[in-house]
Amino acid sequence: MSGQLGKRLGLPFAIAVCIGLVVGTGIMRTPGEIANMVPDPATVMLLWLAGGLYVLLMANVAAEISSAIPRSGGHYIPVREGLGDAMGLLVGWTMWIAGVAATAFLAIAAAEFFGLIVPAAADHEAIVALIILCGVTALNWAGVEEGRWAQIASTALKLALLLAVVFVALMMPDGESAGEIAAPAASSGIPAEPLSIITVLAGLQFIVTVYDGWYASIYFAGEDKDPGRNIPRSLFQSAIVVTFIYLAINWALITALDFETLRASTLPMAQVIEAATGRWGTLVVAVIAVLMALGTLNAAIMMNPRTLFGMAEDGLFLKTALSVNRGGTPTVALALGFIVAVPLIFSGGYVFVFRLVGAMILFASCLFVLSYFALRVRQPDLERPYRAKGHPVLPALVLLINFALLASFVIAEPFSGAIMAGMIAICIPVGLYLQRQRRLAAKAEKLVSS
Repeated sequence: MSGQLGKRLGLPFAIAVCIGLVVGTGIMRTPGEIANMVPDPATVMLLWLAGGLYVLLMANVAAEISSAIPRSGGHYIPVREGLGDAMGLLVGWTMWIAGVAATAFLAIAAAEFFGLIVPAAADHEAIVALIILCGVTALNWAGVEEGRWAQIASTALKLALLLAVVFVALMMPDGESAGEIAAPAASSGIPAEPLSIITVLAGLQFIVTVYDGWYASIYFAGEDKDPGRNIPRSLFQSAIVVTFIYLAINWALITALDFETLRASTLPMAQVIEAATGRWGTLVVAVIAVLMALGTLNAAIMMNPRTLFGMAEDGLFLKTALSVNRGGTPTVALALGFIVAVPLIFSGGYVFVFRLVGAMILFASCLFVLSYFALRVRQPDLERPYRAKGHPVLPALVLLINFALLASFVIAEPFSGAIMAGMIAICIPVGLYLQRQRRLAAKAEKLVSS
């Protein structure tokens, strides 16, 4: 069967996949890293709040364009519709490559934490990661229903576990007690960088990355039973939940741990649980981290094939990517993601790919918002179940934020900026060529029919 994605999904899944893709192992490590980059508790909390506000601003744009064009494919769909084949091709490839790299990273992360639970597995990290990747891929190969329920259950479980950690941290009798347990880690005395615009921007850029994945439900718009209602609701509701969770976690850690201890910690949650239980902190956090990585991996594996499917529908990828099994899974597109992820796991190449696409993801976000303005101009009569609030001020504001983050990233990572320019240079002529070929084919078909 090809070219058919069933209307099987609803609001619970849409919310679960957004939260599930955002809330992963990153929140286990980043509170300490952010505290070290921006060594002021109040500023740290404000930056995490700013990250949530950024997501809400982006959701305001995404809710309009993805509910107005309810096709599965994510960022690619409105960018290609509003800005043409060349930019659509660029965004589609960028998001797919980033997604595949993410699956390799998440499988490795799950294997790494699993090695803390079962020490014998620590010496075979890549093999364990491959087994994990195979298992989650097989689950989604079976069908969308299996992936949907796995996502809802895993998201509910990870939220419950994180709230439990927050509760334990807030019940600590004295933040100093946790600091005393972690004293050796903090005793090295990490010198604090002076608070400045540069450090704040660096921290915000890092936090925006931790919030990445907020858009997951738009990749399934064509499979949602009521995309006009469910896509906007899922984007806003999940953004609010994630912002609350991230603020609660950071507030709890700042409260439970001495701030200098938090700055020095690579796994602050483990220190909190260790302070509460006496010795089980690392093991408990490892179990939580494995479960969180598996939930995020499931979301990524479900999402990635939709990009190739959307591109194939428009003739920008192989038509075989339209193959869909009885369970509603794009099997060829799913298999291609698996095939590319496996060598990344064994080579460690996902780290290189992540650095490479960091600027590209920000560039894709800029094009995504630009497509909103393009669609407003080119298709003013398009039915829009949700219309972005504060037009044009709020969409323009988030566009400026994305450009600022992109510029700061390229300045910090000039190599990534050069690669981005190279990808644009390749995609533009390819996209224009494919667009021209389709126009010629359409004219020929019209002449034959007449």
